[in-house]
Amino acid sequence: MNGIFYTNTQTNIPGWVNDLHEGQPLGYAYETDSHFVHIYGKNYGFNVISVGLTAIEGKNGTLNDWVSRVFGAKDIQPLQLNIGDSVENIWRPSLFYSQDIHDALKVSPFEQRSAEQALRVLIEKLDELLLYIEPDQNGLRAYGHKSRELLILACTEVENLWTSIFKNSGIPPQNNRMYTTQDYVKLLPKACLNEFEITFKNYDGLRKFVPFSQWNVAQPTQSLNWYDAYNKTKHDRNASFNEATLENVLDAISANIAMFCAKFSPFGLINDNNALSSLINQHFQISLNGSNPSTYYIPKIALPADTRTDLLIYDCYKQKHNVAWNILPLVL
Repeated sequence: MNGIFYTNTQTNIPGWVNDLHEGQPLGYAYETDSHFVHIYGKNYGFNVISVGLTAIEGKNGTLNDWVSRVFGAKDIQPLQLNIGDSVENIWRPSLFYSQDIHDALKVSPFEQRSAEQALRVLIEKLDELLLYIEPDQNGLRAYGHKSRELLILACTEVENLWTSIFKNSGIPPQNNRMYTTQDYVKLLPKACLNEFEITFKNYDGLRKFVPFSQWNVAQPTQSLNWYDAYNKTKHDRNASFNEATLENVLDAISANIAMFCAKFSPFGLINDNNALSSLINQHFQISLNGSNPSTYYIPKIALPADTRTDLLIYDCYKQKHNVAWNILPLVL
């Protein structure tokens, strides 16, 4: 069962304020055997899908006509996945609650804790480096042994996150020996890695970091400037010491944050009450830029036989109407 997504331009629900669509401008809809279902969503930050704002009404006419009449739906488009489907190891919006994330992605809590510890080490080392180098236009070009050390550490951790997704998904390297960027780049469209945008909050004028924005199949290593720099300075420090710049380090740290979010979700990083969350909230703002709602996971609900048929809004999760996710294997 496929659904649709669209832009809400009006709110026409009895007993509700008439401007709900302004704060929740995205809509996702599908139909059950008896009802039409609409779920509101945001279009900023992590584009949270608000399961607590689920609208239902007994079926009459077509789904497209219903969303147009009630929500003023514009630019109606199909979702890529069936309703209730998720892809193992790949987070997408709608997965907000911790248990939902773990269930839908088959997250190993032990692997996640290990990744959190590794990311914490990287950020602490970056914090120390920034005590000595200011990331202005001059400082971004600075390099030295400490920046080279951190660039290598950060890039090997990105490789570890890439590799873990492939191994967890049972996908062998295409050369049957070892994974390379020719394998890793296949994650770009599936995990929507180019959507993740990282802002360093404490430095005015510093660009936003979108570490995977230029990644492409034609040049899977060279198109990642920071990763190409890591390869060069790792294998030949004498010739490529100057590749270990602070700017490449910032890109590599941003890549780690993006990969963590793509694999485990961003919400543990910003909402958990622990040392890593404190570091993240102190230094970074993470958001999705140019995100594609057609790739989102939309929860499937099962309504009781005696469900009201009039138009209403309720919390489908609180009422436990959401059914278990149908977890699909990652296919590249």
